[in-house]
Amino acid sequence: MTLYGIKNCDTVKKARKWLEANEHNVPFHDFREQGLDETDLTAWVKSLGWEAVLNKRSTSFRALDDADKQNIDEAKAIQLMLANPTLIKRPVLATNGKVMVGFKDADYQAWFA
Repeated sequence: MTLYGIKNCDTVKKARKWLEANEHNVPFHDFREQGLDETDLTAWVKSLGWEAVLNKRSTSFRALDDADKQNIDEAKAIQLMLANPTLIKRPVLATNGKVMVGFKDADYQAWFA
């Protein structure tokens, strides 16, 4: 199991704090510093759909060229997220084909139940 995100993201900080408080030792992968594997990203998109993984509300998305924001499909979304990992909704919790994006206390409690 791995928690993916960017260490200075507030939502990632909340998730990491929750994991620590609940004594779950989950490795953290900062995809800004450690990179992002296309295989992992593609698996997340296949599992959840690109619409759930691509954060269209992010500052990074708003900063894209208008052409990049148009006609997004799965392939284009993956390429955009590989080029700009900050476009990924964070954090991503992944293990053995099971994936969750974002952080809500109740969702994490259910995941680890």
